[in-house]
This record gives sequence, C-alpha cells and structure tokens, in this order.
Amino acid sequence: MRLDFLAAFAGVLIAVQSRVNGELSHRLNNGLEAALFSFGSGLIAIFLISLFIPGMKLGASKIREAVKQRRIPIWRLFAGALGATFVAVQTNAVPILGVAIFSVASIAGQAGASLLIDRIGLTGGGKKAITWRRISAAGLTIIAVLISVWDRIDAHNLSILALVLACLAGVIVGIQRALNGQINEFSQQSFTTSLLNFVTGTAFLLILFIGGLVIHKTHFTPLGNGPWWMYLGGVVGVLYVAFSSTIVQHLGVLTFTLFTVGGQLIGSLIIDLVIPTHGISVSWYLVSGIVLTYIGVIVGGSNQSRRARK
Repeated sequence: MRLDFLAAFAGVLIAVQSRVNGELSHRLNNGLEAALFSFGSGLIAIFLISLFIPGMKLGASKIREAVKQRRIPIWRLFAGALGATFVAVQTNAVPILGVAIFSVASIAGQAGASLLIDRIGLTGGGKKAITWRRISAAGLTIIAVLISVWDRIDAHNLSILALVLACLAGVIVGIQRALNGQINEFSQQSFTTSLLNFVTGTAFLLILFIGGLVIHKTHFTPLGNGPWWMYLGGVVGVLYVAFSSTIVQHLGVLTFTLFTVGGQLIGSLIIDLVIPTHGISVSWYLVSGIVLTYIGVIVGGSNQSRRARK
C-alpha cells in the first residue's frame, strides 16, 4: 500500500480524535481531565493489544539494547510526553482561540519545524535538504489551512500568548513525530513505539492532573452521559501513533505533514457532514483549502513516497 495514502489516513485519524476529545472535554468541562482520559484509555488499549502481539516484547528488548549501547539517548524515549503536552495545550487553548485559529497556528508550527527536523535528520531516516520547492510546499499548506477555516475565524479579543502556545504545540508535534520515527527504527515494531508513547504521555498528564488538584487549579469531574464514541480518543490515538511512527521515517516529517494535513481536512469535511459540531457547516472555503493542500503535496514532491512491502 502507498505510504502517501497511509499518511493521509493518519490525518483523518487526527480529525476524528480532535472531534472525539473535543466532545469529551465539552461534556466534562475539564480539558486536562479529558486529555488524561484519552491517554489513559489508549494505554489500556495498547496494553491489551500487546497480549496478542509477541513481537512487541522483542521490540521493547531492541529499544533497551539500543539504549545500553548508547545508539539512542534515553531522553528521546519520552516522545509521548510531547504528545501529552500538545493535547494539554490544545484542550486549554482551543476555548480561548477557537478551533480554527488553533489549527492554523499549530499546523504553521508543524510545517516550519518539519523543514529543520528533516534537515538535521532527526527522524532517523536520513537528512533531507531544505529546497525552495519544500519551502513553497510548506507555505502552500499553511495558506490552504488558513483558507479552509477563513469563514470560522473570530479574532476578537485574541490572546497572543495562547496563539504563541498553539504555534509551539505544532512544533512539539513535529518533534514528537521525528522522535517516534527514530524509536521505531530501533524497535521495528510500531505498536511497541505506541505503547512507550502512551506510558510516558499518561504519566506526564497524571503528574499534571495531580499537581493541579493539589494547588486547586483543576478539579475531578465524574464521567457523565454522552455519545459512546466520545470515549474512543485513546484508541484512535494508538492507531495514529502506530501509523505515524512507521511512515514518517520513510517520507520525512515535511512530506508526512503535507499528506497528513490533507487527510485531516478531508476527515474534517466528512465529520462536519456526518457528525457536525453545533454551529459548524461545510463551506467552499474548506473545499478550496483541501484542493490547495494537495497542490502543496504535489509541489513538495509526492514522488518521495514509497510503496510499502508486505
């Protein structure tokens, strides 16, 4: 199967998870608790999967061996904490900025960071030169996302701090993808990489949540009634990490990001049609943004995609 199609599917998973986690956060009125539940349920899901995949133990052994031989610094194993940071920022910044501005800012951060990450070869898949074609592709992607949400932007009382945090959250996601690609290069087992992500991410969010309770900056809200799918954020996250950690080391972070943004926009379109958020409707801005995104993919050099061997 083509890796570019799989990268686009990973983008669809991002859209699905955003809708699911957003609904849970809305029902709980507690973004940090929603993020913790998402990561915690994902940890349980990947643990259950590990019982049926013997190769995961071998993957963990390979990671331990790589750490012992100092082929991979131990700090790079905490990529899951970066993912948890993104979710924590997302659930707290979106109520201030709105989904549209947060998406534009975070994807802009991802695209910009991806150029440098590929240049230094942080993915483990080799260095990729910064060319005008790749810069143009990243710029087109940012413009495409801006167009797709143009009719949803409400910049009144815009918080500059929240906007900067959203950009930094995008940079964090780019780094996380790169580190996951490097971890997966040693584990050779995407679900092992996913398990490691959810262990570190859940632990990080748990520390934040307990700390918030101690200083009375957050509260615990019992899970209430709501649609069954709002509890699936963790499962979707497991699938996303497994896909991205495998694909990113072959495509590079920038190319992976371009295809992922396209899939994310298509997924958002389908979600807005099938399970719309209150007050959201499909517009020609969104459709135009999807078209321009794939123009960016072509400019970025879709010929870099490879066919995966079975």
